[in-house]
Amino acid sequence: MLKHSLIAASVIATLAGCSSLQNPEQQVVNTLADNLDIQYEVLTNHGANEGLACKDLGAEWASCNQVNMTLVNDGEAVNSKDWAIYFHSIRLILDVDNDQFKISRITGDLHKLEPTEKFDGFAAGEEVVLPLISEYWQLFETDFMPGAFVTAPNAEPKMIASLNTEDVASFVTGLEGNNLKRTPDDNNVMATAVSRFEKNADITTQDVATTLLPTPMFVEAGESTINITNGIALPQGAFNAAQYEAIDDRAELLNVNIDGDLPVSITVEPSDFSGELAKSGAYELSIQEDGIVIKAFDQAGAFYAIQSIFGLVDSQRPDSLPELVIKDAPRFEYRGVMVDVARNFHSKEAILATLDQMAAYKMNKLHLHLTDDEGWRLEIPGLPELTDIGGQRCFDLDEQQCLLPQLGSGPTSDNFGSGYFSKADYVDILKYAKARDIEVIPEIDMPAHARSAVVSMEARYERLMAAGKDSEANEYRLMDPQDTSNVTTVQFYDKQSFINPCLDSSTRFVDKVISEVAAMHQEAGAPLTTWHFGGDEAKNIKLGAGFQDSQAADNVDWKGSIDLSQQDKPFAKSPQCQTLIQDGTVSDYAHLPSYFAEQVSKIVAEKGIPNFQAWQDGLKYSEGGEEDFATENTRVNFWDVLYWGGTSSVYEWSKKGYDVIVSNPDYVYMDMPYEIDAKERGYYWATRATDTRKMFGFAPENMPQNAETSLDRDGNGFSGKGEIEAKPFYGLSAQLWSETVRTDEQYEYMVFPRVLAAAERAWHRADWENDYKVGVEYSQQTQLVDKEALNKDFNRFANILGQRELAKLEKAGIDYRLPVPGAKIEAGKLAMNVQFPGVELQYSFDGKTWMTYDDAQKPSVDGEVLIRTISATGEKQSRVTRVK
Repeated sequence: MLKHSLIAASVIATLAGCSSLQNPEQQVVNTLADNLDIQYEVLTNHGANEGLACKDLGAEWASCNQVNMTLVNDGEAVNSKDWAIYFHSIRLILDVDNDQFKISRITGDLHKLEPTEKFDGFAAGEEVVLPLISEYWQLFETDFMPGAFVTAPNAEPKMIASLNTEDVASFVTGLEGNNLKRTPDDNNVMATAVSRFEKNADITTQDVATTLLPTPMFVEAGESTINITNGIALPQGAFNAAQYEAIDDRAELLNVNIDGDLPVSITVEPSDFSGELAKSGAYELSIQEDGIVIKAFDQAGAFYAIQSIFGLVDSQRPDSLPELVIKDAPRFEYRGVMVDVARNFHSKEAILATLDQMAAYKMNKLHLHLTDDEGWRLEIPGLPELTDIGGQRCFDLDEQQCLLPQLGSGPTSDNFGSGYFSKADYVDILKYAKARDIEVIPEIDMPAHARSAVVSMEARYERLMAAGKDSEANEYRLMDPQDTSNVTTVQFYDKQSFINPCLDSSTRFVDKVISEVAAMHQEAGAPLTTWHFGGDEAKNIKLGAGFQDSQAADNVDWKGSIDLSQQDKPFAKSPQCQTLIQDGTVSDYAHLPSYFAEQVSKIVAEKGIPNFQAWQDGLKYSEGGEEDFATENTRVNFWDVLYWGGTSSVYEWSKKGYDVIVSNPDYVYMDMPYEIDAKERGYYWATRATDTRKMFGFAPENMPQNAETSLDRDGNGFSGKGEIEAKPFYGLSAQLWSETVRTDEQYEYMVFPRVLAAAERAWHRADWENDYKVGVEYSQQTQLVDKEALNKDFNRFANILGQRELAKLEKAGIDYRLPVPGAKIEAGKLAMNVQFPGVELQYSFDGKTWMTYDDAQKPSVDGEVLIRTISATGEKQSRVTRVK
């Protein structure tokens, strides 16, 4: 798949008054941008333990870190004070210890560095060190964002060259030793060549010719192999034209002729299935010398049977199939992938490529997180500002042309910080998904995480008011102009992050958006059946348990001290919302988000959409549970962390009647790093790492079981106990949030191959998964899980990936992650291994000449050696590490 940089429609205009790029202000901007070398060095992540005033600076949980930001002027002297550097920091900067500079936060992660009156200029060659104290910790290189830029009055902003790179390691140092620990008593095992070697020690090469991903319910393998050199003969009329094209695309990728000789018969008859097999997606598949016979419960089952045939094909030797019989049906009705295209956009091509892989591994729900504070990514006819402004990021302090830069996007819109799906794009995605038996679930997040919508509709309001169209201006306004609430959201936005749930105009906006999205689905021939409300994190984080009132007499050392009298709950100072509270419509301000969800569910139901879906915390104040919502079904993505109580609370949601979609951050969030290595990408608030093996070993129906097979984010054990009887869960979904994911290549690296493990768990229940039982408790001390069976099962899965599936991903153009090898040197000999047997191992003594590792002839090593893995074609390599 060819990858293209996204060129957004809006390019930043020359600022007013800038008559020439050579004016003095522009010269200062250019000089600083071209010549300032900026470096970050992590000094400590344990500020409170080392005497920093974390509590008094108002750090949540009194936790802070210290980093030196060093600026070196590699150009000519700059004496002007009339300039500013805007830079991105995901951690709140609490203090800068240099009186020549001050730092202020603009919004979100955008911070402003500017000189004070004491600034005495940057001399040529001068080095300036800014000691920064920031909240929490910075443990991975991707905590530091690129995209800093310089501005000045009457000048165009310009990206600082030294931070205009995705090679974050080029400007970050200090992430080693104790600085890799979240706290001094962090017990995690940091990833090294030796720790990887030990982790892979139980992985052995095995024959997987007759095995399939995801694992079927029943397989009986024969002794023969069936020659398909001349192809298979897919019957005409078994699939519609779009489905046939999707099948043909996969066949062509794998070099399988579907208009060949070996006959394939397909019958669809649900009455032929009973028991566990009597469900959508079920099929029976027989591959014999005289032909292939498929019996399917429904059309989805027939499609999946064809995918199973392709799954058994070795794309490097596509001339045979094993003789076998399969009887199969999915574990969960909902087998999903969520892609966040809002924080950073991902191209239509990347989404289509993801749909191809979802189909290949029998996943059937694509949940598109289309909107958030940082971007609105779907064209809505009649509301062009949503994408003209909300779909773009650039440097416009008034935000009348675009949203302010976030997450490393810099001052211009020619990157994945900007972009959106046009109506035609979205219809194409819907059609493509339907042909692969995949439902697209659009999420328009509200009432929180809605800054892109609020700012866009404020710009619309200003435009129409200036034109004297007062009524039209107010039609879709999303904020109460009289609301003076002081609120800080999880991503450090203010009240503009919230759609006000008390306004009639907010309800009209929601109705308009749902109507237009439903019309797109209708046009695509894929009627909208599920609306995702979002609903998460509608709160003021400053009112959380990690803060205390600075005026209180009983202050403790482990909470941040702030003036709590200045903090409000969302909407608390909105006269419109105060009226709803006073008249008893809503009991208190905390209930407003759930109240809004209930109101939106009525709109959804009125439009004939049967399913309403949300993140579970958005519905937590709906006391009646599922019955409070107007739609036929109400579904929740459950995202509580297991070691913070999720092993129990997930069953509460099921008991309330909701369809629970297991979406746990500590197991199936693909924005978490693959391993505990500072060079891996991702956020890590829920877990320090989730690799393919951890995701494979997740027990999604018996949540307490995971306490025996995994650790918390600090590498410590936890316990989980069955406490609540509840109905079975509805599904499993793997999530990719995009805060640190700025390109399509980075997106695919984070998703593949570990999403294949999510597909396995969503489709197949393994024998090592125990039944959930009330009263049974699991921990690191229990021996209730058959871990030998678990490891044997993963061994099989790992061999399928290494020997067969990674090569298919590469042929499809997927920029997947190759595993970093394990290695150790014993008695002067190099030993290497890998998580996925079949992946080639290489070593080098000089970084130039690479040799293939052969375990039977371990090379002699004297000193340090470089190691890596390489793909089947030789065109992809893993990250290079070293061992000595």
